[in-house]
Amino acid sequence: MLKLTCWRAMSLVLLNLGNSAMHLLIVEADYYKDLQAELISGATEVIAVEEATFDIVSVPGALEIPGAVAMAAMTDKYDGYVALGVVIRGETTHYDTVCNESARGLMELTIKDKLCIGNGIQTVENSDQAWARARVSDKNKGGGAAEAAIAMIKLKSRFTA
Repeated sequence: MLKLTCWRAMSLVLLNLGNSAMHLLIVEADYYKDLQAELISGATEVIAVEEATFDIVSVPGALEIPGAVAMAAMTDKYDGYVALGVVIRGETTHYDTVCNESARGLMELTIKDKLCIGNGIQTVENSDQAWARARVSDKNKGGGAAEAAIAMIKLKSRFTA
C-alpha cells in the first residue's frame, strides 16, 4: 500500500495537472560525480513523468549553483530550475559557508526574481547520509527537487494566468 505525506500527495496531484511545454534546467555541482549521477537519475525520472524537457549544466561546486541559475534566468529559456549538489561536512567551517550561502542564493533568486527552483543540494554529515538521500530507491532527493520545481512552475502559472 502506498503511503504519502500530505506534501508528497499534493505534489503528485500537481504533477498530474499536465503541461508538456515545461522546460527545466538541472544545475548540478559535479564535485561528487557518483552521487550526482544518482540525483540526476531521480530528477530526470520525475521530469519524464511530467513529459517536460530539460537541459543539464555542470558547475564545480554547490556555491556556484545560484550563479548558474541566475545566468540561465537571463535567457528566459527555462520555466524552472533543479539545483542538485552534495555537501559533506569536513574538518573546517567551509561546510557551513557552502551550505548557508548556496541555500541563501537560491532563496534570494526565488523571492526576488520569482524563479521556480527545486533545491536538491544535500547537506550531510557523511557519505552514508549522502547516499541514502541520493539513491532513487531510498529518499530520492533528486526526484523531490524536480517535483518541487514543477509544483512551483504550476503555482506560478496559476497566479500569472
